[in-house]
Amino acid sequence: MKVVLLAGGLGTRLAEETGVRPKPMVEIGEQPILWHIMKAYAAHGFEDFVVALGYKGEFIKQYFLNFYASYRDLSIDLASGAIQYETSPTINWRIQMTDTGAATMTGGRLHRLESLLRPGGTFMLTYGDGVCDIDIRKLLEFHRKHGRLATVTAVRPPARFGTMHFEGDQVLEFKEKLQTGEGWINGGFFVFEPEIFDYLNGDETVLEGKPLETLAAEGQLMAYKHEGFWQCMDTLRDKLRLQEMWASGAAPWKVW
Repeated sequence: MKVVLLAGGLGTRLAEETGVRPKPMVEIGEQPILWHIMKAYAAHGFEDFVVALGYKGEFIKQYFLNFYASYRDLSIDLASGAIQYETSPTINWRIQMTDTGAATMTGGRLHRLESLLRPGGTFMLTYGDGVCDIDIRKLLEFHRKHGRLATVTAVRPPARFGTMHFEGDQVLEFKEKLQTGEGWINGGFFVFEPEIFDYLNGDETVLEGKPLETLAAEGQLMAYKHEGFWQCMDTLRDKLRLQEMWASGAAPWKVW
């Protein structure tokens, strides 16, 4: 089953990083966040990826073009140019990278992939800037069981600010909240049937706008409620928080 990764946005709220590279290439630890997302899917057995490129897509292409050589021991004969790889590959991903336009909207990027995805039936999709400890196989099982056209993963939004409790002007308790206890938001990690393409129309289509709104109105959109960890990387603060989690050795999204 194919997994679509939307990796073409401008990432303007993370301009400190995205002025020189696309947001999916911003590193957490020594690897881009896109790698972390793909590792999570692969841990559940899904290794056939379609990356929808856009803004600075050449950085993503170069990363994967060099991936084979960068993470294996090798010998080079400079006289002949022959290369011998000394170790076997440990990653068996298949990655198709498609330019979907620098200014194309989310639904438009998916629309451009119709000829590739529609014949294959059910497929998954997520954004290239959010990590999660979701069980992908349970998500897919939920989707197949309800039989509708689309499933979105609903998550609890991370809280942006800590909370304080007072007695007069004295702070009795200060707590840095990591996640709110109320409300649900779109966390990505979608599952779609190919009929989703009937709801898309051109580059200006915003997936989260009319397509999903119409599916919901028609009773064709179901939510898989994920109570576990989820974090997007919208801002520098988000990036630093993810970096701290990874450096601690206990990153919640590391399911591999």
